[in-house]
Amino acid sequence: MQKNSKLHIALLTALAMVAFAGNSLLCRIALKETSIDPATFTSVRLASGALMLYVLIAKQAKPAWSQGSWLSAMALFTYAAGFSFAYVSLPAATGALLLFGAVQMTMMAYAVACGERLRGARLFGLLLAIAGLLGLFLPGVSAPPLLGSALMIGAGMAWGMYSIRGKTADSPTLATASNFLRTLPFAGLLSLLSLTMISSASIDKRGLFYALISGALTSGLGYAIWYRVLPALRSSTAAVVQLSVPVIAVVGGVLFLDEAINLRVTLASLAILGGIALVVMQRAQATQR
Repeated sequence: MQKNSKLHIALLTALAMVAFAGNSLLCRIALKETSIDPATFTSVRLASGALMLYVLIAKQAKPAWSQGSWLSAMALFTYAAGFSFAYVSLPAATGALLLFGAVQMTMMAYAVACGERLRGARLFGLLLAIAGLLGLFLPGVSAPPLLGSALMIGAGMAWGMYSIRGKTADSPTLATASNFLRTLPFAGLLSLLSLTMISSASIDKRGLFYALISGALTSGLGYAIWYRVLPALRSSTAAVVQLSVPVIAVVGGVLFLDEAINLRVTLASLAILGGIALVVMQRAQATQR
């Protein structure tokens, strides 16, 4: 099999999507079934991710600090911290859906701010996705916790901004490694505040293991795989394939966390993912004209 064959690309793409969904599952499992606190999980995840990415770029001629920025690192840290604290209360599936929806809507909002016009089917798709997101929070027993939801939406917005800033990077893997390294002072400060002010810092062996796997494998290695395969994908394909991440998280939540999927989450998922898919596909068709 040739290195750049379609099967090879498809397998790497699938592996990257499983890794991204795995972040939600690992974080939720750690915070639900072990005593590790979200601040410690965040710090360990970022530190192990930085180490893995540093190992991957060690043979490159450019130094680790040659790309990236402190602003991008702050966005990355905000995403990671919000992600961890949100999963204290959110189910894995709902968290992944909120995260993905917030990421995509942030990037759409940026495109509109830069002059891109949404009309017809694309406007309908955006409104459908927004309606699905709002539908999650209608009053009812099955509505997700408000604080956890707000934290996850904030995490998604931060990741969306990080992705926008990363589009201009010459080497996305090198830039991501640089930004992971830059998050470490912020992560250390978060852990210190958690220890001295909140008094909730906790080290748990199983939780520590999950955080290490989340940082080194599903984050660091997952991002490296994704950036390796990304040049071989059309931008529309890359956007659409990411729709699978919340779906994988839903399946993983059912299998590994015994999470029940209610009608509210199902309908919201169809609206959010369907609306985003409509925007992406219509944008691709408009570009090809």
